[in-house]
Amino acid sequence: MLDKILPKEIYNVLAEKVSFNALNEIRLRADKPIVLSVGGQRYFLGEKGMTGNLKDAIIPSRVMIEDMVFRASECSIYSVNEQIKKGFIVTKGGVRLGLGGDMIEEKGQIKTMTNFSSINIRIPHEIKNCSLPVFNQILRDEKVCNTLIISPPGAGKTTFLRDFICQLSERNYAFNVLVLDERGELDLGKNPSSIGNFADKISFARKKIGFENGIRSLSPNLIVTDELGEEEDLDAVRYAVNCGVNILASAHCDSMENFIKKPSFSKIIEEKVFSRFVLLSMRNGPGTIEGVYNENFSRVTKY
Repeated sequence: MLDKILPKEIYNVLAEKVSFNALNEIRLRADKPIVLSVGGQRYFLGEKGMTGNLKDAIIPSRVMIEDMVFRASECSIYSVNEQIKKGFIVTKGGVRLGLGGDMIEEKGQIKTMTNFSSINIRIPHEIKNCSLPVFNQILRDEKVCNTLIISPPGAGKTTFLRDFICQLSERNYAFNVLVLDERGELDLGKNPSSIGNFADKISFARKKIGFENGIRSLSPNLIVTDELGEEEDLDAVRYAVNCGVNILASAHCDSMENFIKKPSFSKIIEEKVFSRFVLLSMRNGPGTIEGVYNENFSRVTKY
């Protein structure tokens, strides 16, 4: 898909000189050097590949960036405007383009974004078995514990969630799994079993709507969703748990200590909605498991 979005001269350098398997992000900013994130390290992109020398870096123009947004929309900005209002576009195959530019508001509502000035391309990866080291800490007594995966941005939360869903399927745990894919990143769509054999999916809906409609129409045993953060998201989690549905979700934070201090999670923590917390980091590359904690934030395992 990247070959349809990136300018030919940039795509060719990446394809010939950089390993896509190790590439996590491509950041393009108008009139500034292209920056690659590879295995948690930052490099400039030059005509000969990755470089630490600013003088060799490729400098994209604003016109180039706006053309990339147009291509990512499949030549119809209007068709993806609901995504653009949230600051991103997700292509087929789960590649997400985070967008920078001018937000246009009307009567307190975001209408669209214009004058695109930067793009952050997140490269999704399937890392088979990455959830296995803690699989048996999350699946207890034939039931998935309410679990929150915590990590900084880009440290493997989505990859972990995707793999866990597939591990359930491969072990023939026939739970009805509802994947609430608000940003279109959990299901890469590369093959029919990319989210297992027992999963239904609702994409690009706010979590409140996805939880309520999904529980009503699909009767899930387990809901899997990415990036909880807003009060509305956490109210949706509380609603699902009260309906008897288990939750596997993720949230941004860099440590358990800082997570406990997050005001938006105070009620969830106090009510002990989650009985497992898995902390990921980039210490040894994305997806490094730092530990598993119970509802009292005591370590269950240490890595």
